[in-house]
Amino acid sequence: MRFLHTSDWHLGQKFIGQSRDTEHGLALDWLLETIAAQQVDALIVAGDIFDVNNPPTSAETLYYQFLSRLVGSPCRHIIIIGGNHDAPSKLEAPKNLLQALGIHVIGKAGGPEEELILLKDKAGKPLALVAAVPFLRDRDFQGSISGEGMDDRIQRIKEGIYKHYQEMAACAQEMLDAQKLDIPVLTTGHLYAKGAAATEEQANIYIGNLENIAAEQFPDIFDYVALGHIHRPQIVGKKQHIRYCGSLIPLSFSEIADKKLVLLCDVEPGKGLVDIQEIPVLTFRKLATIRGSLAEIEAKLQKLHDPTAPLPAWVEIWVEGDQEVAALDRHLRDIAKDLNLELLKIRRQHGSAALDALTETEQLDALSLEDVFLKRCESLGLSSEATGMLLQTFGELREWMDTEA
Repeated sequence: MRFLHTSDWHLGQKFIGQSRDTEHGLALDWLLETIAAQQVDALIVAGDIFDVNNPPTSAETLYYQFLSRLVGSPCRHIIIIGGNHDAPSKLEAPKNLLQALGIHVIGKAGGPEEELILLKDKAGKPLALVAAVPFLRDRDFQGSISGEGMDDRIQRIKEGIYKHYQEMAACAQEMLDAQKLDIPVLTTGHLYAKGAAATEEQANIYIGNLENIAAEQFPDIFDYVALGHIHRPQIVGKKQHIRYCGSLIPLSFSEIADKKLVLLCDVEPGKGLVDIQEIPVLTFRKLATIRGSLAEIEAKLQKLHDPTAPLPAWVEIWVEGDQEVAALDRHLRDIAKDLNLELLKIRRQHGSAALDALTETEQLDALSLEDVFLKRCESLGLSSEATGMLLQTFGELREWMDTEA
């Protein structure tokens, strides 16, 4: 069986106030073409399909159009798990209808009955078993405990994640034994694994240190572990079969240097994982950070101009030095107006001090709700433990509000 591993689409993202719908649509078109060209049997999407719990209609349209175009194709199985950005109730609303079409959506933890999926070929022959584990929330580990400190909570979450994978492995083995099957076993996850390298913009979704689960803690029964959440593709713990594929498109200026790719994997009965290929994703919009003197920046803008690019590049600029230029923002935008690029951020840097040329509203657009909440906690001088617990409560409140809406 051949499957393709992708994650972290973040459909509906607003990037400094700009919609990503056009490039997301192009990226999904490319993904469909790749699935067809590579004769993929199964698609695994490891969480964060949407950027926010209550995504815009345009993002949902992209998602369902993509799924509808896959139905009836050689890709017979689609497995989608919820990430920390996804609202489980919204993701699972059409679950029964999608399942009838071969699309398995696991928005929240549901135990072996929900998460264990047996994939079969047209003739009904078993091809692989998938333990489709979504992002595991606090309520999946008994929920918050009154009087619990941050260290205790972190340890409880670690133990809960480990136990969940152990339970999935035991149930998978029981199913294989009961049906006398010798087929590959896969699993998914949306978390921060020990040793993973993130981009600057990302943080541990469980708060505290980064070691939620180590590579060696994934049970040996799993021939491949398809992970999401970290936007940079990488191998975890030097184990070739435990992978982050990274995001489908660059989601911040901090991801400029990251490769964007999907992982094409072949598994066989009795052998498990036999091959992994990295397939680079086509870049439809370039993100660029330009630093230097005003003269250097003007030259770099001209060099960045590519009239053949499908979409204008998005650029942030840091003007270094003490040279004073009247109406700097307007001056640079006049230079860029005839180029195939758009300036999203313009900043002056005098030594170690940086002054934004943007308005306060534009700066706020670049922040997530969690970023704003954290900055507010920081301004109040709260401890990291208090901030972490408040952030957890804030997240639970947002999820409840989105569910009620």
